[in-house]
Amino acid sequence: MTRLLSLSLAIFAGLSVFSTSISANSEQTIQPTHGIAMHGSPKYPVGFAGFDYTSAEAQKGGRLRLGVQGTFDSLNPYIAKGTPGDHIPLIYDSLTVSSSDEAFSRYGLVAETIELPEDRSWVIYNLRSEARFHDGTPITADDVVFSFNLLMEKGSPFFQSYYGEVKEVEALNPHKVKFTFDNADNRELALIVGELPILPKHYWATKDFAKSSLEIPLGSGPYTISSVEPGRKLVFKRNKDYWGESLAVNRGLYNFDTIRLDYYKDAVVLLEALKAGQFDFRLENSAKQWATGYTGNAIDSGRLIKQQIPHDIPTGMQSFVLNLRNPLFQDIKVRQALNYAFDFEWSNKNLFYNAYTRTQSYFSNSELASKGIPEGREKAILLEYKDQLPASIFTDAFTLPVSGGNGHNRANLRTAMKLLKEAGWQVKNNQLMNAEGQAFKFEIMLAQPTFERVVNPYVKALKKLGIQASVRHVEVSQYINRVRSFNFDAIVGGVGQSLSPGNEQVEFWHSSRVDQAGSRNRSGISHPVVDALVAQVVAAPNREELIYRTRALDRVLLSQHYVIPQWHLSSHRIAYWDKFKQPDVSPKYDPGYQQGLLTWWIDSTKAPSAAAQQKQ
Repeated sequence: MTRLLSLSLAIFAGLSVFSTSISANSEQTIQPTHGIAMHGSPKYPVGFAGFDYTSAEAQKGGRLRLGVQGTFDSLNPYIAKGTPGDHIPLIYDSLTVSSSDEAFSRYGLVAETIELPEDRSWVIYNLRSEARFHDGTPITADDVVFSFNLLMEKGSPFFQSYYGEVKEVEALNPHKVKFTFDNADNRELALIVGELPILPKHYWATKDFAKSSLEIPLGSGPYTISSVEPGRKLVFKRNKDYWGESLAVNRGLYNFDTIRLDYYKDAVVLLEALKAGQFDFRLENSAKQWATGYTGNAIDSGRLIKQQIPHDIPTGMQSFVLNLRNPLFQDIKVRQALNYAFDFEWSNKNLFYNAYTRTQSYFSNSELASKGIPEGREKAILLEYKDQLPASIFTDAFTLPVSGGNGHNRANLRTAMKLLKEAGWQVKNNQLMNAEGQAFKFEIMLAQPTFERVVNPYVKALKKLGIQASVRHVEVSQYINRVRSFNFDAIVGGVGQSLSPGNEQVEFWHSSRVDQAGSRNRSGISHPVVDALVAQVVAAPNREELIYRTRALDRVLLSQHYVIPQWHLSSHRIAYWDKFKQPDVSPKYDPGYQQGLLTWWIDSTKAPSAAAQQKQ
């Protein structure tokens, strides 16, 4: 599960009561529930007061200002066109929401209760009669059916993959919607359909959903969009008439009256704007800026607070992504050679102030990551495909090349050259050539100029092998379009993971997505064992089996050297002006610290002085 609403800050709600009913098209008596878990039972019982990482003392009011690097030209984040603004799903509600301190549980938002048979072959959501769109129109089962069909027909290809095994969606009555599934073994489907953003049928029925637009859309969530300046500014206003304000899991959330996003093209300028008090909060992703950029009176006086918060979130795989649709990268020995040429130890020491850990798993920083040599149940799973896997996967632990960090990566470069020769490449006149006289050259495409300092040393190392690698920086919208159409040789990319992988793995790795424009299978992976293991992960019957199957998938992906792994950090680096209060407990599983920030509120005793200080 990627959690569809990880596209967003989309956050929680849901309190309901139990009742007993007979489900449509079934003789089975189902006990409606307030929430469901992927495996076992949800943490929070019926009637719970709020999530543990929120506070009943949170106060509404004030303004949160955020700085965003990049640009935007669309207010529709659900299509494969345009560059959408950040945090737009704040204006939409979904059937259910997840908690940030469980691996994967969902609690009712628009849905008051959920009916689910033991085999999970279908799910019924019973909608709250009080749920409303911002114009006062009730949210009905017809809106849910309309939203599902619209996203499947005109939305991003992601939806077609994510919800591909939904057989039918039907409105049983104005407040009851049923999803029926093709694959009852896919336990995740009942949960992920609850992530569906509910779009107003009466609004979109006369508009072209597939067209990128800056027209402010109608939603139902805790915020509305109040101001738009394309590429420069996006302002959200708290909806004081929000229908879900009093729901238990909305306790302590959505406290700011306005959330303003200011867009910056340059990361250095963005940091200087933070220090000058132009915005309030920054999640820092640059080790260099974290180590050297946070200086000045505001930091020294404690008015601008710098904090590092450990987390237990899977960090996924950030890497140089090789596009296997390019014949240059088809040979596994070539991909291994490119791996040997990357000197992480030097980069970590000289560029990142030793802040990072080398990533050795697609599910790093979690129990889902493969380690050592496969044993027990994981080995048994892999043995089913023994004839299609390298023998070394059963005898050798996966490791990445290690250098001395002194800039002289000679031993690894010699290994790289040996692999290239075995793949049929030879150096002639300082250029690596194949038997047909083709030079080995490719382009690394970037959207962020600041990343060139990381890529350039790698380009120099490749040059020592006779490889002509070049760096091309393109603006954000062009970058997005080229990635969607797989028009690149290599990029720096990341595949995020959750604690409960599922349907999204099809979108990441399955061969059926290789030629589907806009899919997340950016590497162009097509391997029968990967396909089979993805299916096994999706169909895992319990948490223990999910872990073993995911580790097996991880091990096979690593064995094929599809990417050149980079690094990860198991903590959030945040900086913020001293004008906030926050709950005593931080959300344990919060990607990007998005949820945590929305549990904060303005400290009325500090806000006036903080505002004055920010103007100094």
